[in-house]
Amino acid sequence: MIPIKDDNPTKKKPIIRLLILCICTTVFLIQTTSSLNNEYIFFFGFKPASLFNQDFNMPTFYPILTIFTSMFMHGGWLHFLGNMLYLWIFADNIEDRIGHKRFIFFYVLCGIIAALTQYFGNTKTPIPMIGASGAIAGVLGAYIYLFPKIKITVIIPLIIFFFAVKLPALIVLGFWFIIQFVNFSIITDQSSGTAWLAHIGGFLAGLIYAVFFIKRKEYVRGKSKLVIKKTRDSPWT
Repeated sequence: MIPIKDDNPTKKKPIIRLLILCICTTVFLIQTTSSLNNEYIFFFGFKPASLFNQDFNMPTFYPILTIFTSMFMHGGWLHFLGNMLYLWIFADNIEDRIGHKRFIFFYVLCGIIAALTQYFGNTKTPIPMIGASGAIAGVLGAYIYLFPKIKITVIIPLIIFFFAVKLPALIVLGFWFIIQFVNFSIITDQSSGTAWLAHIGGFLAGLIYAVFFIKRKEYVRGKSKLVIKKTRDSPWT
């Protein structure tokens, strides 16, 4: 299933989502137009073997900072376009719900947890991990909790034909998560080139954050004063 839009309007302009998209686009264009792209990937990509290893003798950026630099790099057009599509469709509603500043914290936090999840999966690999998908997976985790009934328009390929259908976010994003888990379970080597563990870690981070920290404010005007009542968002309303 390939999502193309959601029926979930926002009240505020998602400027952070747009900023992240612009940064990723700029970095990707620099990568694709440079003959040093492979060197950039290895230097700025997140390499688990380098994180706490003082004896790591290959050229690399500051290991701890590669967790952040790797979030804005991509390995090819499909990788880049796929991530930006999911960012565009789903991130605006999370930013709208929690605000611009909290969304920055939320996005980076999910990216960090995604990278660390990949790290604990194989602490000795020098293979660099790049991509925004770990942080975007966190956005999907929050979205499936906050907006499970929102309809997502998806394109479903059937042999040589394609058809569009609207499905609840719970099904679309739930299917996405199951695919990550299944692929991680059956692919035990690095042949796929995909950091399945990072996707799983990022998704769960976003889901848990939404459950415990994203709340709705209800303003109830009393006779003598304005009372601010905070209630947890129900995922089923």
